[in-house]
Amino acid sequence: MKKHEHIVKKVQSGSIAEELGIEPGDRLLEIDGNVIEDIFDYQFYVEAEELVVLVEKPDGEQWEMEIEKEADEGLGIEFEEGLMDEYHSCHNKCIFCFIDQMPPGMRETLYFKDDDSRLSFLQGNYITLTNMSDKDVERIVRYRLEPINISFQTTNPELRCKMLHNRFAGEALKKVDILYQGGIEMNGQIVLCKGVNDGEELERSIRDLTGYLPMLKSVSVVPVGLTKYREGLYPMTPFTKEDAREVIRVIHKWQEKVYKEYGTHFIHAGDEWYLLAEMEVPQEESYDGYLQLENGVGMLRLLFDEFEEAFGKLTGDDRVEELSVATAKLAYPYVDRMARQMQEKYPGLKIHTYCIRNDFFGERITVSGLITGQDLMAQLKDQELGERLLIPCNMLKMDEDIFLDDFTLDEVADTLQVPINIVKSSGQDFVNAILGIDTRRNRDKQNVKDRRIESV
Repeated sequence: MKKHEHIVKKVQSGSIAEELGIEPGDRLLEIDGNVIEDIFDYQFYVEAEELVVLVEKPDGEQWEMEIEKEADEGLGIEFEEGLMDEYHSCHNKCIFCFIDQMPPGMRETLYFKDDDSRLSFLQGNYITLTNMSDKDVERIVRYRLEPINISFQTTNPELRCKMLHNRFAGEALKKVDILYQGGIEMNGQIVLCKGVNDGEELERSIRDLTGYLPMLKSVSVVPVGLTKYREGLYPMTPFTKEDAREVIRVIHKWQEKVYKEYGTHFIHAGDEWYLLAEMEVPQEESYDGYLQLENGVGMLRLLFDEFEEAFGKLTGDDRVEELSVATAKLAYPYVDRMARQMQEKYPGLKIHTYCIRNDFFGERITVSGLITGQDLMAQLKDQELGERLLIPCNMLKMDEDIFLDDFTLDEVADTLQVPINIVKSSGQDFVNAILGIDTRRNRDKQNVKDRRIESV
């Protein structure tokens, strides 16, 4: 598709577009005389209460339509390209990149590295700012595209160039100043690599980033994910229990300092640090409303608190059933704890809980979102599974019942000879799934607390 050639894919029933005779296959040319570059331009211009839309029919005839509507009312058009433009790929060669650590032979889409500010706004993706032009930054400020999620790694310009393997990576940090001065809300991320950006460098980064408060709402610190496919890549050493405790100490120290001044904890440790440190995750109030949930911060606390709330409403009964639950190492202690509590209230339940080791990517990968069908089959084939097996929804592709290694849900169920129920994200969903109340997979877009990428 040519640049700025926006083909209508679908027209919503009862919408303004349908009333005007706009149909799939039509091309949007202009709004109020402005050429539409991408979805940001489109969303900005359609907010007007009065606008003129220029559309070209497949036969070349052009229709100019004057529209009066409510300010928050859309036209009801979906386009062939979700961003109305090509996706911007990453130009960096980060020393910690997970995609570089994936085995060959997986489906092509898994190898695409995005670094697109529009996906940061629309889907919460983290961007490095290195392939953003001044025009891109100006549009973010002009259109109020917030929050923008930024992958900082470090505030040391020279070190950032090294970590991203991009000589412009340090200079790109100046774009944060423009966003800050423009009043754009941001969230940040630091992928911590042992001996690279930890220790004094981490202290420096946190200190520098506090200077962007209150527009920088939160920053997460997550450990680098190391798979077994690192041949030829930058040498990385895994963090130890003692390392994790030191990272947590530093973060808690800064939380206390920032909270006194701003009333927010600001800097947060990913759940994996607490697993590695063999420490309990913090209480809900430490997470400031779970701003970093999709980045693996607070997922376990939220899951368990939701479970406790749902569990407290149960009265128990005499049902009898044997079933099983499988999850990854990160969530396993909490899932097992919840299962044991369910058995206490429902003595007739026999629940087997299994911690699935990630043999596909390597044992250091502990999230359930990266568990494959082949690991499930290999590790559960001789186990007691009962009448049904429960697995978390994030093991599967968002819009299809397929695992990362392209095994289908049906193939895994047939191999294990057991029906598999998909458990949605919340603690209430876990209770429902155990009791067989609702085990259907919800494919709808959910609120932020349910959009748990690579979650438990």
